[in-house]
Amino acid sequence: MTELHALRKQLIETLQSRGAHASFDSAVAGFPAKRVGEKPSGAPHTAWQLLEHMRIAQWDILEFSRNAKHKSPDFPSGYWPKEEAPTSATAWDKSVREFRTDLKAMQDLVANPKSDLYAPFPWGDGQTLLREALLLADHNSYHLGQLVTLRRMLGAWKD
Repeated sequence: MTELHALRKQLIETLQSRGAHASFDSAVAGFPAKRVGEKPSGAPHTAWQLLEHMRIAQWDILEFSRNAKHKSPDFPSGYWPKEEAPTSATAWDKSVREFRTDLKAMQDLVANPKSDLYAPFPWGDGQTLLREALLLADHNSYHLGQLVTLRRMLGAWKD
């Protein structure tokens, strides 16, 4: 296995949340639908807000990494939903599906031997695919921790 192949493999595992913390799937699995819009005392966000923020930020990082014409949302307002709860019964599941789809697309981009992990994108300010993959893994990990903490506060997490 070459060093570059090993790096790609390690990045994909990091994006999948393999390691010392909860995965996205374990954090959202069985989340009580009636509680995704609840904000316990002391919590800054609801589960819906965290999920949507993660989905939007991940989509933005992915699109920036593969599309020179991509325009990011306004910061920070464009990265957070205005509503504390989903507007429909199916919105949570749709957001989860879109998150998974975009995460897989980023993993595929990293895995593609034609994708140069080190070359700065011709757009942006020197960002590379390696940097964007690490940024995505870091961002997702941070907010997954918040989601698990929120589930604990709601009594909806089993250790």
